[in-house]
Amino acid sequence: MSTLPAGPERTRQSPSARGLFRFTGPRPPREERCELCAAVLPDEHHRHLVDIENRALACSCGPCAQLLDRTGAPTGRFRTVPGRCLTDPGHRFDEQTWERLRIPVGVVFFFRNSALDRLVALYPSPAGATESELEPDSWQSVLDGSPLAGALEPDVEALLLRRHQGRVECHLVPIDICYELVGRMRLTWQGFDGGAEARADLDAFFARVRSRARAFGGDRS
Repeated sequence: MSTLPAGPERTRQSPSARGLFRFTGPRPPREERCELCAAVLPDEHHRHLVDIENRALACSCGPCAQLLDRTGAPTGRFRTVPGRCLTDPGHRFDEQTWERLRIPVGVVFFFRNSALDRLVALYPSPAGATESELEPDSWQSVLDGSPLAGALEPDVEALLLRRHQGRVECHLVPIDICYELVGRMRLTWQGFDGGAEARADLDAFFARVRSRARAFGGDRS
């Protein structure tokens, strides 16, 4: 089970850094199992749940994930991480907006923490996921920058932004792939700017996101 950050604190290492072993360390020799029913999971391409009480990611088999999907579980302990991936080519994030965010790297993701009832900002770093507290007007610039911010499912989806070569791209993604990205960056990061391997990994990751995402049309499906 991978621990997720409970709340913001200016540029400190998130507790999630301690829970990213499945993405940053060698695979354990034992079989991975569903953390609800203990069924053996066939491979690494399985569903994830967010444990709201413990702020953690939990591995899930298909039937358990589907059961939670059907029941909705809006106030339950576990919420299924959905698979949808959306992009907003008409977003209003620009270089000035990015400067107001005060994020020291070119990637950041936001999710709505249901316990705090507001957005939380995290970005990759050599130490793992690092959490940053923004000023109120900066939060508003995020909310105003794309309708995707208002479409986020709390706790399980993230607004993912990347500034690269003078432009910003904006996607809504499952939150588990954000932590996978954090883990990969932690493994490959070298020097001050990440190095060539980390940049290549980042390019490949966002190429996969773009190929998977469909344009946002204002719906929630």
